[in-house]
Amino acid sequence: MKSIEDLKKIREATLEAVCPREGNAVRVVVGMATCGIAAGARPVLAACEDEVGKRGLSNVTVTQTGCIGVCRLEPIVEVYVPGEEKVTYVKMTEEKARRVVGEHIAGRRIVTELTIGAAE
Repeated sequence: MKSIEDLKKIREATLEAVCPREGNAVRVVVGMATCGIAAGARPVLAACEDEVGKRGLSNVTVTQTGCIGVCRLEPIVEVYVPGEEKVTYVKMTEEKARRVVGEHIAGRRIVTELTIGAAE
Protein backbone atom coordinates (compact mmCIF):
# COMPACT_ATOMS: atom_id res chain seq x y z
CA MET A 1 0.00 0.00 0.00
CA LYS A 2 1.62 3.17 -1.21
CA SER A 3 -1.23 5.62 -1.60
CA ILE A 4 -4.71 6.64 -0.53
CA GLU A 5 -6.02 5.04 -3.74
CA ASP A 6 -4.51 1.69 -2.68
CA LEU A 7 -6.20 2.04 0.69
CA LYS A 8 -9.54 2.84 -0.99
CA LYS A 9 -9.24 -0.28 -3.17
CA ILE A 10 -8.57 -2.43 -0.11
CA ARG A 11 -11.56 -0.87 1.65
CA GLU A 12 -13.89 -1.51 -1.32
CA ALA A 13 -12.74 -5.11 -1.66
CA THR A 14 -13.24 -5.72 2.04
CA LEU A 15 -16.70 -4.12 2.07
CA GLU A 16 -17.72 -6.18 -0.96
CA ALA A 17 -16.60 -9.37 0.76
CA VAL A 18 -18.40 -8.56 4.01
CA CYS A 19 -21.51 -6.83 2.60
CA PRO A 20 -22.01 -7.70 -1.05
CA ARG A 21 -24.01 -5.19 -3.04
CA GLU A 22 -27.57 -6.37 -3.46
CA GLY A 23 -28.10 -4.62 -6.76
CA ASN A 24 -28.33 -7.90 -8.65
CA ALA A 25 -29.26 -10.15 -5.74
CA VAL A 26 -32.70 -11.57 -5.14
CA ARG A 27 -33.94 -10.77 -1.64
CA VAL A 28 -36.29 -12.99 0.34
CA VAL A 29 -37.72 -11.15 3.35
CA VAL A 30 -39.64 -12.97 6.07
CA GLY A 31 -41.87 -11.02 8.47
CA MET A 32 -40.61 -11.81 11.96
CA ALA A 33 -42.66 -9.51 14.18
CA THR A 34 -44.56 -11.04 17.09
CA CYS A 35 -47.54 -11.81 14.84
CA GLY A 36 -45.35 -13.57 12.29
CA ILE A 37 -43.47 -15.58 14.89
CA ALA A 38 -46.73 -16.62 16.55
CA ALA A 39 -48.06 -17.77 13.17
CA GLY A 40 -44.96 -19.88 12.44
CA ALA A 41 -42.47 -17.60 10.71
CA ARG A 42 -39.36 -19.11 12.35
CA PRO A 43 -39.67 -22.46 10.53
CA VAL A 44 -40.55 -20.59 7.32
CA LEU A 45 -37.35 -18.51 7.60
CA ALA A 46 -35.31 -21.64 8.30
CA ALA A 47 -36.87 -23.44 5.31
CA CYS A 48 -36.07 -20.51 3.00
CA GLU A 49 -32.45 -20.41 4.17
CA ASP A 50 -32.11 -24.18 3.92
CA GLU A 51 -33.60 -24.43 0.43
CA VAL A 52 -31.49 -21.54 -0.89
CA GLY A 53 -28.42 -23.31 0.51
CA LYS A 54 -29.38 -26.72 -0.89
CA ARG A 55 -29.88 -25.24 -4.33
CA GLY A 56 -26.62 -23.28 -4.17
CA LEU A 57 -28.33 -19.98 -5.00
CA SER A 58 -25.46 -17.59 -4.36
CA ASN A 59 -27.30 -14.52 -5.70
CA VAL A 60 -30.07 -14.82 -3.08
CA THR A 61 -30.15 -13.26 0.37
CA VAL A 62 -32.68 -14.34 2.98
CA THR A 63 -33.39 -11.74 5.64
CA GLN A 64 -36.01 -10.88 8.20
CA THR A 65 -38.00 -7.79 8.97
CA GLY A 66 -40.53 -6.60 11.50
CA CYS A 67 -44.24 -6.21 10.92
CA ILE A 68 -45.28 -6.19 7.27
CA GLY A 69 -48.75 -4.97 8.22
CA VAL A 70 -51.21 -7.73 7.41
CA CYS A 71 -51.17 -9.84 10.56
CA ARG A 72 -54.11 -12.03 9.58
CA LEU A 73 -52.10 -13.34 6.61
CA GLU A 74 -48.91 -14.25 8.50
CA PRO A 75 -46.43 -15.77 8.00
CA ILE A 76 -45.58 -13.45 5.12
CA VAL A 77 -42.63 -13.76 2.72
CA GLU A 78 -41.74 -11.03 0.24
CA VAL A 79 -39.56 -11.71 -2.79
CA TYR A 80 -37.66 -8.86 -4.44
CA VAL A 81 -36.18 -9.64 -7.84
CA PRO A 82 -34.20 -6.75 -9.36
CA GLY A 83 -36.16 -5.03 -12.11
CA GLU A 84 -39.45 -6.67 -11.14
CA GLU A 85 -42.29 -5.83 -8.77
CA LYS A 86 -42.19 -7.23 -5.26
CA VAL A 87 -44.20 -10.43 -4.78
CA THR A 88 -45.87 -11.03 -1.41
CA TYR A 89 -46.61 -14.60 -0.35
CA VAL A 90 -49.01 -15.18 2.54
CA LYS A 91 -50.02 -17.89 5.01
CA MET A 92 -46.68 -19.56 4.42
CA THR A 93 -45.54 -22.93 5.73
CA GLU A 94 -42.18 -24.67 5.45
CA GLU A 95 -43.42 -26.62 2.44
CA LYS A 96 -44.77 -23.51 0.71
CA ALA A 97 -41.50 -21.67 1.41
CA ARG A 98 -39.50 -24.45 -0.24
CA ARG A 99 -41.86 -24.37 -3.19
CA VAL A 100 -41.44 -20.59 -3.58
CA VAL A 101 -37.65 -20.91 -3.52
CA GLY A 102 -37.77 -23.69 -6.11
CA GLU A 103 -40.39 -22.31 -8.47
CA HIS A 104 -40.13 -18.53 -8.11
CA ILE A 105 -36.54 -17.86 -7.16
CA ALA A 106 -34.77 -20.73 -8.93
CA GLY A 107 -37.34 -21.25 -11.70
CA ARG A 108 -38.42 -17.62 -12.22
CA ARG A 109 -42.12 -18.52 -12.13
CA ILE A 110 -44.33 -16.77 -9.55
CA VAL A 111 -46.44 -19.18 -7.49
CA THR A 112 -49.61 -17.16 -8.03
CA GLU A 113 -51.91 -19.22 -5.82
CA LEU A 114 -49.78 -18.43 -2.75
CA THR A 115 -49.68 -14.66 -3.27
CA ILE A 116 -51.57 -11.98 -1.39
CA GLY A 117 -53.65 -11.35 -4.52
CA ALA A 118 -54.96 -14.92 -4.46
CA ALA A 119 -55.69 -14.72 -0.72
CA GLU A 120 -57.73 -11.54 -1.07
